[in-house]
Amino acid sequence: MFLNKIFLFGSICAIGCIGANSLYAQNSIQVKNTLEFSRNEIVSISLAQLKSFLNKNKESDLRIKDSNNKYLPIQWIDYDGDGKNDELLFQANIDAKKTNSYTIVADGKTPIPETKVSTYSRLVPERADDYTWENDKIAFRVYGPKGQQEALQGVKGSTLSSGVDIWLKRTDQPIINKWYKGYLTDPMFYHKDTRGEGYDPYQVGDSRGTGGIGIWVNDKLQISQNFVTSKTITEGPLRTVFELTYNPWSEFGVKETKRISLDIGSNFSKFESTFESENQVPNYTIGITLHKNEGKTKLNDKNGWYLHWEKIDDAFVGEGIVVDPKIVEKSVAFTSEIPDQSNLLVVTKPYKKLVYYAGFAWQKSKQIQTQKDWENILQRQSQIIANPLIIKIK
Repeated sequence: MFLNKIFLFGSICAIGCIGANSLYAQNSIQVKNTLEFSRNEIVSISLAQLKSFLNKNKESDLRIKDSNNKYLPIQWIDYDGDGKNDELLFQANIDAKKTNSYTIVADGKTPIPETKVSTYSRLVPERADDYTWENDKIAFRVYGPKGQQEALQGVKGSTLSSGVDIWLKRTDQPIINKWYKGYLTDPMFYHKDTRGEGYDPYQVGDSRGTGGIGIWVNDKLQISQNFVTSKTITEGPLRTVFELTYNPWSEFGVKETKRISLDIGSNFSKFESTFESENQVPNYTIGITLHKNEGKTKLNDKNGWYLHWEKIDDAFVGEGIVVDPKIVEKSVAFTSEIPDQSNLLVVTKPYKKLVYYAGFAWQKSKQIQTQKDWENILQRQSQIIANPLIIKIK
């Protein structure tokens, strides 16, 4: 009897030890911030980096804890649509010149924490076929083939443009679905700031909006028409990603696929355009509309950031582009008397892939108050691009 009790106790201990090892003795993630300011960013971990963990545990059981033993929200992304996840995301808030430690654990019984804010994107067939995206700070939209067709037919309110529209929001909650629902009964619904959420007073037209591209030849911008296809890759608590394609454009026969992503907490969308062309292209150029040339511009080729500061109605808006300065050939604030042809232009080398960030901040959102505030955000974004977080998995 005594031996049986010893055996039973040993069996329970062995099972308990296995469970404890499964839950706690797992991989650690070290995330290092080398810059002189704190950073609150999304960390991306590839499936290959998680191989040792996933060899022993189910993907659905994976959880991440911070140094305070607190579970963090996570998001999986399947980029190629094959039904298998390619990347894991979580958010890291790291002080200047510090390294944070996170632990990967197998704990399928603990729910993944929900977030109060989120990213979101979708095609909007209820207003032609806009594609719209947002996070807790900003919102954008671009225009699709039905909108182009209607514009060519003279349908009122339709848009022929490959420029990028911005929506000025001053709430951290989603507004896309609410604003388009209001549009169905009142076409001016989101053009009026009557609910304390913001509105869309921004004129794009034939300009580049905030972050549209073209090819700069003989002081004239060659541009595409509206996108022709769209595909939502992911939307969730930490990041939204989607792709747009464009019919061949310009005299160079450029075919373009544009992948756009937006992280929670960021004032910048990331644009990744991949090109094929029939003829040699002299450059690819990123633009920001200067509207009626009444705002201020600042061009910083050395650090790769570009600022526009303008007053829209009764408050100021800062728009900007951030890009690797190594790919910039020149920049110019080009003015014209022709409507929508004044643009801040960043002319880049004609690589087959162009990566840049475009974004904005609105005074009424309380994210900024002065032009200097916006300039500081652009400067920090350029440093972030040049000095990504250092990630090590042990």
